[in-house]
Amino acid sequence: MSDIFVVATINMIVWLGLFGYMLSLNMKLNKLEKKIDEKE
Repeated sequence: MSDIFVVATINMIVWLGLFGYMLSLNMKLNKLEKKIDEKE
């Protein structure tokens, strides 16, 4: 039972990490797009 709990916890941490990483990437891309728009 404890093994399943550990695996579930690790999965949650990994998914949260991936979600946060994708969000930060989107933020950076949005900032880059705004800078490009300002240049034009």
